[in-house]
Amino acid sequence: MPVAAQVIRHASTCPDRVAVSGPYGDITYGALARRALEEAASLTAALPRPIAARATPPADGRAITAAARTRAPVVGICLRDPVDQLIAILAADLTGATPLLYEPALRDGIPADLLIETLLTTGPTDPGAQTQLAGVGSAGPVTRSLPGGGWFAPSPGDLAWACFSSGSTGRPRAVVRTRESWTGSFAPLSEITGIGADDVVLVPGPLTSSLYGFAAVHALAVGATVLAPGRWAPGSLPELARRATAVHVVPHLLPRLLDALPEDAPLRVVVVGGAALPPEVRERAGDVRVVAYYGATELSFVAVDADGGGLRPFPGVEIEVRPPLGEVWARSPWLAEGYLGGVAGPLKAEDKWMSVGDLADPYTPGEPLRLRGRGDGAIQTGGATVVPEDVEEVLRRAPGVGDVVVVGSPHPELGAVVTAVVEAGAGPLPSRTTLEKVARDGLAAAQRPRRWYAITDLPRTPTGKPARAQVAARLTTTDPDLRRLP
Repeated sequence: MPVAAQVIRHASTCPDRVAVSGPYGDITYGALARRALEEAASLTAALPRPIAARATPPADGRAITAAARTRAPVVGICLRDPVDQLIAILAADLTGATPLLYEPALRDGIPADLLIETLLTTGPTDPGAQTQLAGVGSAGPVTRSLPGGGWFAPSPGDLAWACFSSGSTGRPRAVVRTRESWTGSFAPLSEITGIGADDVVLVPGPLTSSLYGFAAVHALAVGATVLAPGRWAPGSLPELARRATAVHVVPHLLPRLLDALPEDAPLRVVVVGGAALPPEVRERAGDVRVVAYYGATELSFVAVDADGGGLRPFPGVEIEVRPPLGEVWARSPWLAEGYLGGVAGPLKAEDKWMSVGDLADPYTPGEPLRLRGRGDGAIQTGGATVVPEDVEEVLRRAPGVGDVVVVGSPHPELGAVVTAVVEAGAGPLPSRTTLEKVARDGLAAAQRPRRWYAITDLPRTPTGKPARAQVAARLTTTDPDLRRLP
């Protein structure tokens, strides 16, 4: 985590402030820094001689900086408790290693030939041990050096963070980025959201995701308190909402969060990252300010909508929408360096510009950016190109629809047919007749689904986004959870 220096500074000035509230208790900034320094000393003794942290940029992309090429090994971290995760990645940063936080299910996404040292793989933290950890408080000064000697001197070009892409459209890939590509965006994000040291920031998902990982990193950098339950747990939302003044969340979970808010909740701002946010959801937030942004693991922030007026370039970002498909390209200091281990991926680069294939309507600087979806998920049907997100946006308006995923199913004559897999909302699922009427009223003929399926729960990525690739794969099997609508 590229904020070890900031955490140590907060530990020196406000050691008793709660840094992280995890599932087993709280840990102060003083205790967090102390534990990180202790783990860093152990890690320094365990690591072999320095090995370059290897990242492969796109084929025509940017070169890895000289500072990055001399970095220590990539350190894999597979821990369940978010407090333990944060301690471990702070320790890795203190040694000059590149931390890669991952879950066991993501291990296959790490290239086999990547030299990687794994730092701890344990089960859930013992609640008693965590309570003891939380009680350390400010028992003694926090030093600025490792017990075994000096500590790593950070620089902007360090490869200071690696994380997996969401995997919503395919296999997750480990993305690596420099220290500056994240920490440099902290100031504009703080200015836009108002998040600062007095806030309690709820991060209700796994820190293995770039969205939630960044949220925790930013909160620690500004000296705030991080509420990190580790997983989305609807039953705990009312209690968490009584403490949180700020929340980072994905769009489809925002309505559930708003439903769980008690009347006297201190929440003042919600930061929403991912897919487009429907206007009616923003309106439901009432006095709670909603800041929505568009980005990608590989690109970081691209555009932000701070007031409901539409997506505008995030500070420091230039945007182009290039014909013929309408691909979104970005140039900014926040771009990633590439993928670990030489794996292929959607990231493309050209003269300091990058794209992951997202599509948008024609864009004029000064006007809002209107996204359409992912180009790599487009459905070719009977000579027409259908963007799934365009169809999903319309179908979500149908009463009784909780969420929907649209994919292409193979067809011998048309190439593919548009197929909708619908998840029910709070009430009963609408009939196929009702869904088809919504489609006729809002979609062109080629966009309308030919096949309809119902599912109780859509498969999702760790961040909560629908796992489109998994849905498409399950449609090719006799999955008992999928029910064809007559």
